[in-house]
Amino acid sequence: MAYDEDLANRLRELLAEEDAVTERKMFGGLAFLLHGNMSVSASGRGGLLARIDPAETDAALARPHASLMHMRGRTMEGWIRVAPEGIATKRQLAPWVKRSLAYDAQGGGCLSASHSLPRASWKLHRAGLPCVGGSDW
Repeated sequence: MAYDEDLANRLRELLAEEDAVTERKMFGGLAFLLHGNMSVSASGRGGLLARIDPAETDAALARPHASLMHMRGRTMEGWIRVAPEGIATKRQLAPWVKRSLAYDAQGGGCLSASHSLPRASWKLHRAGLPCVGGSDW
């Protein structure tokens, strides 16, 4: 199954203001990388693949249509697959993208300390709004 082009376009829209975002075909889908690290992907199996803080895995799995990503019989904390039904609207999709960007902003995804916050996260930070944590799912 090929990745969902509509979802890829919706992800592009949500990531448009971010610096250093690249696209790469990976795992049968289209991954969006921030500073070279995968953040989100329009999955080749349908739906979204999101990289979040592993400490938030349990909270993420409590969300509708979310499950751990399985690859070669393994699961990894922080890699969440969201079924198409769970990302049908912008209101459903945006929090997943926000969580992935926030994880990169705090140094997750192997970023070095020299990388700055993504632009959207920096705007939230400057406004005094939390980028990570809380109940803003």
